[in-house]
Amino acid sequence: MIFLKFDRRIFQHFDWTLLGLVLAICGIGVVNIYSSGVSQVDSVAPLYLKQLQWILVGLVFMVIMFLIDYRVINEFAYVIYGATLVLLVAVMVFGHASHGAQRWLVFGPITVQPSELAKLMLILVLARYFDDHKSMEPYKLRELLIPMVLVAVPFVLVLKQPDLGTGLMLVIIAASIALFMGVNWKSLLIAFGAFLCMIPLAWHFLKDYQKERLLTFLAPERDPLGTGYHILQSMIAIGSGGFFGKGFLKGSQTQLKFLPEQQTDFVFSVFAEEWGFVGGMILLSMLLSLIVWGLKIALHSKDLLGTMLAFGISALIAWQVIINMGMVLGLLPVVGIPLPFMSYGGSAMVTLLAAVGLLMNVSVRRFILQR
Repeated sequence: MIFLKFDRRIFQHFDWTLLGLVLAICGIGVVNIYSSGVSQVDSVAPLYLKQLQWILVGLVFMVIMFLIDYRVINEFAYVIYGATLVLLVAVMVFGHASHGAQRWLVFGPITVQPSELAKLMLILVLARYFDDHKSMEPYKLRELLIPMVLVAVPFVLVLKQPDLGTGLMLVIIAASIALFMGVNWKSLLIAFGAFLCMIPLAWHFLKDYQKERLLTFLAPERDPLGTGYHILQSMIAIGSGGFFGKGFLKGSQTQLKFLPEQQTDFVFSVFAEEWGFVGGMILLSMLLSLIVWGLKIALHSKDLLGTMLAFGISALIAWQVIINMGMVLGLLPVVGIPLPFMSYGGSAMVTLLAAVGLLMNVSVRRFILQR
């Protein structure tokens, strides 16, 4: 196996900017989670300390993904894909259920959400497929049948949990990579037409609460104390922060617990209430810089595989930021997508930090690998 040699070029070209951005956003996230849970005096273990522990675990996986040549990781892409499917099936059989969803596997004191791992897995397996099936011409629909199957299997398993948000993320990530690789315009029209035809069928298979979320998105005021409560309270919190915010630990919506899911889905609402428009724009600028930096790595990669991995990881972060921000601002339905590096969650944090390690891997190897 080809591992990264420890020579001076590693430290000369190590991507300190990427690491600094990620650690800074994680640090802001921990402080924000502390603020969102400071009034929970009955909490057994403070969430911000748990988040710190998950960040440390994630950093270990970041180092592992950085040290192993991404070409070696690519060789095991289908094995990783199969292992992830096994975990997703295990969730259906042995998974822990909470709030009407069965999404977690419990290993003693550790709880793992395999659907989060599936996001990075999908990037790896699609990068492997397209690297093995390079084409100078745009891909036609029949050439995309295998990638569609690779996406459809985990999508269905995730949807059965049910986890509509993560399922949609898998589809969006796959579509982004396919479009990046190039798709024949006729195939695009056929795929878009098929998507439109499937909407009524998909509506039939949605759970009642998922349908209600979509209807509430169109008119939050129709149920202000029910499904519309999340969106309305989020917009109130963000709006009440004003230009400079109310100050650290002084957000009334947060401290009085009017804002639901304030450590996870609506963590940005907590931040915006305390730090206002200025703080929110600084945080979004940091996230945007991270995404642009990832795309820059993709642009300068020495091979197609590295380019696809870097682009896929950048797309993963970008779409989660876009969807989460759309949720908290009432521009998109609430589908349970966390804000990268900010929202509380062990599996999501470890997966993202592992993805960053892979991004660093691609970044450094463009200086070390020979063309």
